[in-house]
Amino acid sequence: MHPAVRVTNLQKTFRGRPALDGVSFDVQPGEMVALIGASGSGKSTLLRHIAGLVVSDQNENGAVAVHGQHVQRCGRLANDIRDRRSAIGFVFQQFNLVDRLSVETNVLTGLLSRVPLWRSLPKWFTRDERQLALDSLDRVGIAQCCHQRASTLSGGQQQRAAIARALVQKASIILADEPIASLDPESSRRVMEMLATVNREDGITVLVSLHQVGYAMNYCQRVIALKDGIIVFDGPSAALSTDLLAEIYGAELDDLALDLPARPASRPARQPAMPAIPQPAFAGAGV
Repeated sequence: MHPAVRVTNLQKTFRGRPALDGVSFDVQPGEMVALIGASGSGKSTLLRHIAGLVVSDQNENGAVAVHGQHVQRCGRLANDIRDRRSAIGFVFQQFNLVDRLSVETNVLTGLLSRVPLWRSLPKWFTRDERQLALDSLDRVGIAQCCHQRASTLSGGQQQRAAIARALVQKASIILADEPIASLDPESSRRVMEMLATVNREDGITVLVSLHQVGYAMNYCQRVIALKDGIIVFDGPSAALSTDLLAEIYGAELDDLALDLPARPASRPARQPAMPAIPQPAFAGAGV
């Protein structure tokens, strides 16, 4: 069986500065992996390379493959990159929904890679496709918002709509780029719970970048840490020590959220709860 994601010697330079410097790792099907690191460490750049949204430097063996099929290699995107992207759902930090469109229509955009252009442009979707969107919104707990404009949703609801879009897309991999960075703690917990649920119940591979280390340790059994574009840790989240985190984050360590409210008893945590450490306030609307 091929890895869900294989990154090999990935390099990317911006204005003479390496954003990714020889990054290599595999993510197996069904894993939920956290990507951590200080601001500017390369987390977002890495996720965008995996999704084929950014092209790497043209080194000889730099490559990204999804389920054994190349997304990019040697600084060039695959010729059938649209097909590759159809397997990858992307949840952006700033939601990436179209404010003026309904929640339902935003979720239905997950079908665009499989719907003929003559139907997608005027937004003609079948009854079955609209039912699929409603079912996906029900999965993430916001079916009642189906016909609202996306702009009326709170931040946490918009992120759950983005997850519903990935479900409609039938993505086998979800890449989430700082999905809870602008959310309050309760909204953050709900979004992480939903990512953990689709990982557990649907077998969807999840790679999520997080600045809040407590969430990474509580929801992901494996953590990959980046520093200055280089992987400095790849292993069990339980192995992350305060000294290692200080090495990864430096002066930013005092700003990290190292703990969070306990997960509901009906959905047992994948990792033991961390000792209680006061958590800084978050900006963002409630759910």
